[in-house]
Amino acid sequence: MPESTPVTVLAGGVGGAKLAEGFARVGDDLTVVVNTADDAQVYGLSISPDLDTVMYTLAGIANPDTGWGIAGDTVAVLDQLRRLGQDTWFTLGDADLATHVFRSDRLRRGVPLSMVTADLAAALGVRARLVPMTDDPVATLVDTPAGRFGFQEYFVARRHADTVTALTFDGVADSRPAPGVLEAVRDADVVAIAPSNPFVSVGPILAVPGVRDALATSGAWRVAVSPVIAGAALKGPAAQMLADLGHEVSALAVARLYAGLIDAMCIDERDRDLAPAIADLGLQVIVTNTVMGDGPDRERFARELLTGRDR
Repeated sequence: MPESTPVTVLAGGVGGAKLAEGFARVGDDLTVVVNTADDAQVYGLSISPDLDTVMYTLAGIANPDTGWGIAGDTVAVLDQLRRLGQDTWFTLGDADLATHVFRSDRLRRGVPLSMVTADLAAALGVRARLVPMTDDPVATLVDTPAGRFGFQEYFVARRHADTVTALTFDGVADSRPAPGVLEAVRDADVVAIAPSNPFVSVGPILAVPGVRDALATSGAWRVAVSPVIAGAALKGPAAQMLADLGHEVSALAVARLYAGLIDAMCIDERDRDLAPAIADLGLQVIVTNTVMGDGPDRERFARELLTGRDR
């Protein structure tokens, strides 16, 4: 890929962060639009888990064992909070806390999330444009037989063990795309939907008014990467949500969710037998090893996606 080729990644969480790093290693014109419907108030601070996971990964400081948080971080503050009687169900490292203190202070002063994010990314040496899907508050609410929960309570506190009966993106209908989001989708040469959960990571981005239409009408080559391999998700509740919400658990089901919005679907080589059915949806099918390990492996995968564009 020529260094000037504009690439936009729609991302959420660890899978999105890995793909973004791969493209960042290939070229220097990268925009990452990140889900913010997972954002929450924890310990009185404004937490943006997906933004921070992508940011720390692109800054080269992410914890390599978890994919989130900061490598080598300590938890002295949480230990003290626990001693004071606080329920420390949500883990934040000490260095990580500095990000949330910075963000919370700026947001309270009326600075929009997109500007706060740009300042944080610049301070950490991130060269890619890191953009929240919106500056407006949007919250994923998860309906289960046990009741309705905010996403972090469902995902972290309850360990995503509940059956999901419905999802609501509270506030999304009244939200607006953050500055640069629509342009990044419309004007890119390549738009890649990361191997993130299609319901709670990519779904909220596409639900922001104008984003789905921008993707559907974009002149970019649009490719999605399946987060499901051989009937299972590498990380998180994507496979469980597919089943709970009435879909088969497969890369084909993911392709059906994105049909009409993309030109190509990338699936793992272990799902090669699904390629004909995906092609019947009118999609180009790229079959390769979609499991991204270290930085060079992520670059390998990004290059393979771009090679698929040129076929």
